[in-house]
Amino acid sequence: MPFKIAVIGAGPAGCLLARLLAHKSSPSTIADITIFEAESAPDFRSQGGTLDLHERTGQRALREAGLWDEFQKHARYDGEAMKLADKKLLCYVSMGAGKKGNIGGRPEIDRPILRSVLYDSLGEGVVSWGHKVRSAEEVEGKMTVHFVGRPSESGFDLVVGADETWSKTRTSVTDVKPFYSGIAGHAFNIPDAKSTQPELYDLINRGSLFAWSDGKNIMAQQQGDGAINVYAFGLRSEDWRRTCGYDVDDLEATKRACRDEYADWDLRLQAFIQAAEGKAVPRELFMLPIGHSWSHKRGVTLVGDAAHTMTPFAGEGVNLAMEDCLELAAAIFKSNSPEGLDANVREFEKDMFVRMEKTAQLTYDMMSAMMFVEDSPRNGIEKYILRAASDEFGWLGKMVLTPIVYAYFFVFKLIW
Repeated sequence: MPFKIAVIGAGPAGCLLARLLAHKSSPSTIADITIFEAESAPDFRSQGGTLDLHERTGQRALREAGLWDEFQKHARYDGEAMKLADKKLLCYVSMGAGKKGNIGGRPEIDRPILRSVLYDSLGEGVVSWGHKVRSAEEVEGKMTVHFVGRPSESGFDLVVGADETWSKTRTSVTDVKPFYSGIAGHAFNIPDAKSTQPELYDLINRGSLFAWSDGKNIMAQQQGDGAINVYAFGLRSEDWRRTCGYDVDDLEATKRACRDEYADWDLRLQAFIQAAEGKAVPRELFMLPIGHSWSHKRGVTLVGDAAHTMTPFAGEGVNLAMEDCLELAAAIFKSNSPEGLDANVREFEKDMFVRMEKTAQLTYDMMSAMMFVEDSPRNGIEKYILRAASDEFGWLGKMVLTPIVYAYFFVFKLIW
């Protein structure tokens, strides 16, 4: 039986799900796929930083969607270079760039580019722009989607919320909302860093630098267009924008405030902020409770941040979202009746709840190790590294790796 499906949100998750359904479906399984997006038109130029796609999740999803070759045109294997440091720029970990074709590699791609690749793969008219969702409800056995300032659309067998952190679709299945993590700060940008800031460009080696101490961090990531995205976050009250004493939307005022806040940090780390141009963007980090789930509701489900908002400290969000899309597409494809679709979506959600709790716990542990442990990274760098590697190596690999990591940092700390 062909199904009519509505996807809410044209971000990476929404576009990927629509692509998977269109690429692998037949007229007997999918009758119609429509993405409803609140934005008025496609504009992907400044929507997010860089993403590393993992082999078993993000990369696998692109292969299944028939987009691997297109991804390879934009993948930055040199973006795997990474440094972990403290406020004095003492590097505890320094990893070199990867190479194209490496097994197990995690190539980077800019979020706007990934979204563009996915959107461009869709047929004309799949995305309905300017449709801000108000709610979704079941009417006479089918789902109806209500919009702000537009007529409702009805007759859907399944509504999939891919509308990210503040999902309106989520309200159809649960009253739980994301809560403030206690961490907030600023996002900056250094355009054409190779020409304008060659020392900073060389310092991150076309990859990423994560420096943290005293409940604060400075993170710098190379973008595919030559710019460097910079983030300066710390422990702040939820009303920090009102109480911080400066205009958080003013670049120069924010730079002055950061000079004071990071006064005892290495000058090269401070330079990432002071070299920024354009806008200073204030941001708060939100998360859903670890172990969050909902009672299954016929005709509606969630994927990506709509299902499992978390902070970015483990770098797993987009990969988990892409895995959601893979698994949900598989559940839809094996359905041949409304009852079968409902049962398969229910099983998809049960599996997703397990995956997202595991990832949410990893993310929280990584965030805590970086932001909440006193004298980190010197205190606890071993646990941070082992926790980061836990999913890749499994329990046996962790047993082998643990004494090596502790021995290495024992000697490291004796020297430094």
